[in-house]
Amino acid sequence: MNIANVGPVTHRSWPATLHPGVVRVALLAESFLPHMNGVTGSVLHVLRHLAEAGHETLVIAPKAGDVTADLHGARAELLRSVPLPSYPEVRVVFARAARLGALLRDFGPDVVHLASPFVLGWQGLAAADALKIPSVAVYQTDVVAYAQKYGLPHATALVAGHVARLHRRATLTLAPSSASTRQLEELGVDRIRRWGRGVDAERFAPERRDDAWRERIAPQGQRIIGYVGRLAPEKQVDDLRALAGMPGTRLVIVGDGPSRPALQKAIPDAVFTGHLSGDTLASVMAGFDVFVHPGESETFGQTIQEALASGVPVVATGVGGPLDLVRSSVDGWLYKPGDLDDMRERVSDLVGDESKRRAFARAAREAMRGRTWEALTGDLVTHYQDAVALRRIDDNMLLRGGPRPSGLSASRTRGRWMRFVALGDSLTEGLCDASRMPAGQFRGWADRLAELLAHTSDVGPFRYANLAVRSRRVRHLIDEQIPAALALEPDLVSILIGANDLVGPAPVLPAIVAEVESAVRAVRRTGADVLLVTTFLPRRAAARLFARRFAAYNVELRRIAQEQGAILLDLEAVAEIGELPLWADDLVHLRSSGHRLVAYRAAEALGVPDAAALLGLDEALHADADVVRGGWLTRDALPWVWRRVRGRTAGDGIVPKHDGYVELPTRGDRESARTS
Repeated sequence: MNIANVGPVTHRSWPATLHPGVVRVALLAESFLPHMNGVTGSVLHVLRHLAEAGHETLVIAPKAGDVTADLHGARAELLRSVPLPSYPEVRVVFARAARLGALLRDFGPDVVHLASPFVLGWQGLAAADALKIPSVAVYQTDVVAYAQKYGLPHATALVAGHVARLHRRATLTLAPSSASTRQLEELGVDRIRRWGRGVDAERFAPERRDDAWRERIAPQGQRIIGYVGRLAPEKQVDDLRALAGMPGTRLVIVGDGPSRPALQKAIPDAVFTGHLSGDTLASVMAGFDVFVHPGESETFGQTIQEALASGVPVVATGVGGPLDLVRSSVDGWLYKPGDLDDMRERVSDLVGDESKRRAFARAAREAMRGRTWEALTGDLVTHYQDAVALRRIDDNMLLRGGPRPSGLSASRTRGRWMRFVALGDSLTEGLCDASRMPAGQFRGWADRLAELLAHTSDVGPFRYANLAVRSRRVRHLIDEQIPAALALEPDLVSILIGANDLVGPAPVLPAIVAEVESAVRAVRRTGADVLLVTTFLPRRAAARLFARRFAAYNVELRRIAQEQGAILLDLEAVAEIGELPLWADDLVHLRSSGHRLVAYRAAEALGVPDAAALLGLDEALHADADVVRGGWLTRDALPWVWRRVRGRTAGDGIVPKHDGYVELPTRGDRESARTS
C-alpha cells in the first residue's frame, strides 16, 4: 500500500501521556449503521460515554444506508463500500491511505481506535502509522473461525496471518476474554489487555418482563427457551434443533440473517421474531425462562450478558467468551462443545426445576451490576493512555534499532520481603547520587528502593545489603556477588548488570546471557524472588554505537525473566530514562533524579502502592541542584581510557558499601514508636 503521500502531522504533536481533559479519538469501525450487530452496538456505546465524559470523537466507517441514530456529537465520515456477495450485511471499504490520512490529519486525534479491524482497520492502521498516531485495536470478531465455518479452509491460514500482522502492528490490542487472549497469543500477538463489554443494566432488567407477551407466545404456560443473535452459520443456531419438541417448552429465536429460511424449515415449531432492538428486545429477553447460546466462535458474548442482566439463566457452550461470563452451577450451565445431548440435558435441568432456575436468575442479575458501559469506557480511556505512552517508546526503540518491548512493565506482586540484596555495578552502587550523603558516599536507586520496601512493611526488621561495585562485569556477578548473596539467605535479589560487558570490544553475547541466566536460576532455586533489570542508554549520538547490543541483550533478559519466573523491571521501555537531564555530567551514570526514577519504577514493579504518585512528591521535595564541573573530555573520558590502557578499572580496591545486612526502620517500627 502506498502511503508515501501521507506526510507527518505538523499542526499537532502527540503527547507522551494523556492528561486529564479532552481526548480526541478517531474510531474506525469495520461495520456500522444502519446494520446493527455487536461491533456497531459497542461503537455506539463508546461514542455515548466518551461524549458524556467530554471527549471528542470521529467515526470512519462503511456507508450502507442512511444513518438517523444519535451519534452523540461524533463527526462521521462514511466511506463508499461494497457488500460481501454471500453476506450483504457485511460491507467492505477499499479506501486509499491518502484519504484516511487526510481525515486523520484534519481531525488530529490523540489515538486511533480500531473496532474489530480487518480491511478498513488495516488501511487505517497504515495511515495512523504514517502519522505516528498511537492505535488501539479491539479484537471483537473471530474471523479465523468464521472462515472455517464458511468452508474456506485455504483462506483460513491467510486470514490468521492477516489478523496476526494487524494486531502485532497496532500499538495495543484489547481482547474481551481469556479465550481470545490465548488465541491472540498463539498467533504471536503481544501487548494484549483485557477489555470486555458493558451492559445496559437499566434496559436489560427482570422488571422488563411482559406477562402479556408470554401469554401470547406460550398460552399453555410453557417455559420459554430463547436465543438472540445473528442467524448465520458461524453462530451455530442450527444446534437449537436439539431442543425441538422438549416437553412443556416453547423455543423463541430472535434475530435475522442468511440462515433464517433454512432454520424455519428445520425448526417449524419455533417462534421467529426477526430482528428486535431497544426496549422491545429487552422486554422479550426478560420474558425468557432460559437463554441458550450455542456458538463456539464467540470472542465475548454480549447477548449472554444481556440475558444475565435480565435475570435469565444461561446455557452456553463451554468454549470462548462464555467461559468468562457464565458461572456454571451458579447462574447457568456450560456444556461440552459439540455435545448437543449435554446441551439438551442442561436446558431440561433448568426448565424442570423452578427453585434452581430462580436462584440462578438472582445470581445472574447480581453478577452484572458492576459491568456498566460507563465503567468500561473509563477503562478504555486508561488503555488509550497506555497506547500513547507505548507509541513514544516504540518510536524511540525504532531509532535505537531494537524490537519493541512487550509493555510498559511486567510487574507482579509476590508478597512482603524482609531481606533484600542488590547486585550489579556502578549504577546499583549509586555512583553520582550524592543526595543527602556525606562527601565521598553515594546513595543510589537500590538504597532508595530498600527504604520504600521497608516503609511498606508492618513488621520488622527489614534487612538490606548492597554488594554492587563500580566497573563490575557479569563474570564478577557469577564469581563474587552471587555466592556472597546466597550466603545472606535473601528473599529478594535485584540484578542490574551487563553494560560494562556490552561496551567492551567484541562482547560474546551468548556467553554473557548464559552467565546471567545461571545467576538468576541459582537465586530462584532458593525460593527467593529476582528483580531483573534491563540495561539502558542515554539519548546521545555516541550511545547509538552500542544501541543494537543493548537491545539484543535486553531481549534475552526478557526471555530469562519469563522462563525463570523473575520480576522484570524493563527500564529500556521507560522512554524518559534516556533523557539527558537524568544523567550525570559524565553521561555514563545517573544523577539523583535518575536514581529516583529507577527506584520508584522498581517499587511499582514490586507492587508498592502509589509508587508513581510518591515519585512525583519526591521530585517536588528533593529537586536536584547538580552543578556541571569542568569538561566531559578531560574529567571523564580521558581518565577512563587511561585506566583501560593500563588494564585497570574504577572499581579496583573498592569493596561493597553494605557487604552485610543493615537494618532499616519499617512502618511498624515507626507506629510502635509513636504509641510508646
